[in-house]
Amino acid sequence: MNLFFFFLFSLLFSSLFNLSFARGGFRSSINVSGVVNGSFAASARHLFADINVPFSEEQHLKRLEELAKDYMSNSELENAIMSLNRRCSKISRVYSIGKSVLGVPLWVMEISDKPGKEEAEPSFKYIGNVHGDEPVGRELLILLANWLCDNYMKDPLATLIVDNVHLHILPSMNPDGFSLRRRGNANNVDLNRDFPDQFFPMNDDPGAHQPETKAIMRWLEEMQFTASASLHGGALVANYPWDGTENKKKYYYGCPDDETFRHMASIYSHSHHNMSLSEEFPGGITNGAYWYPIYGGMQDWNYLHASCFELTLEISDDKWPNASETGIHGRIFSSDEGRPLPASIAIKGINSTIHARETLADYHRLLVPGGKYEVVATMPGYKSRSTKIMLGEEAMTVDFVMDPVITPTNSFLQRGWSCSLPGPHLEVFFILVLVLVSIFLCFLLKRRVVLNYLKQRQTNRSVVGV
Repeated sequence: MNLFFFFLFSLLFSSLFNLSFARGGFRSSINVSGVVNGSFAASARHLFADINVPFSEEQHLKRLEELAKDYMSNSELENAIMSLNRRCSKISRVYSIGKSVLGVPLWVMEISDKPGKEEAEPSFKYIGNVHGDEPVGRELLILLANWLCDNYMKDPLATLIVDNVHLHILPSMNPDGFSLRRRGNANNVDLNRDFPDQFFPMNDDPGAHQPETKAIMRWLEEMQFTASASLHGGALVANYPWDGTENKKKYYYGCPDDETFRHMASIYSHSHHNMSLSEEFPGGITNGAYWYPIYGGMQDWNYLHASCFELTLEISDDKWPNASETGIHGRIFSSDEGRPLPASIAIKGINSTIHARETLADYHRLLVPGGKYEVVATMPGYKSRSTKIMLGEEAMTVDFVMDPVITPTNSFLQRGWSCSLPGPHLEVFFILVLVLVSIFLCFLLKRRVVLNYLKQRQTNRSVVGV
């Protein structure tokens, strides 16, 4: 499985497409043959070439409009999504997670051999156009979806992806910013600064978040994603948590799964030749806080609040690949009835916990291959279980069967009755038992009184007979 996800990375990074910008304007050079042509820009902080050249505001807007002609409008993007769904309805579905400030639906495409159905398979999400003036991602994600649609059951790698993962693609998180040709949304808020932050009390009021931010947060409450990538422009690097520091200073500040994130980012970078050769970012990867700290970002929020391993892919103005999974996966069951348990999974020595799904009790935990790990499963009311593993190059299946904790009050029930009498049903059961015991005791007491009476009467008769 680890090898499969490496193939997934390689496929999406090196054989799908190439978008290149030339000095003085945008040239759409989309290559789906695996041959990459064109030059790659240096890792600037702006998407469009020569954007720092002094222009009047009118000239700047006119230039943006000229550059934007080569991109799909919001209505064209929606039509492309719906067209793909009609063409590949057996392996796709389309749904909306909400609307933007201006009421534009935030359309998501799910691509899978069983779209809309829960399976014990990892789910991934890809988000483009977080910033309105970074539109390359929305184009690339549509290309990715169409490539999978056109090549399913034809190309072995496309088939492998569709059959083994649930891929959720949100081409544009910020359609209003795109139409307005600016970074922020219609309220001019940077959506990648609008999430709750772990270091500082900001964005803590749920009602104050932007509609697009609320949509993402609801989405992750409803669905469990293993990994994610958000696509940005302006540099050529794979960025990983943490994005900020406790004192707002710039230095390397890794999260508990720092080694795993570095591994994921390196897979991305080394599948993207020009990124891996970066002179600004060794190996083409960077810790967010070491690059430049931000607060209220989506990447850290994903990891902290949804146990979703998200990379921020700065794809600049060239091409885009993908992120994915390595590590362990499995399911968790109860030993007494075989019920699936939504238990917690932790790795000893790593201060990070993920949770199995409620329905299927499956989990997917990213880890660096080649290491020794102790995997611990915990669940209230059950004895914790742990196992030590040596993770090779391929992902490993680690299932758990957990024993319920036996207490004096339920030991009798577990020996003679099913323990599936929760809450008030259990209380009613005990009441019935007490009533039956009372009736039985009364019967015994009454029987003893009757027997004593008859015995006494027999004795009296014997005395009279004498």
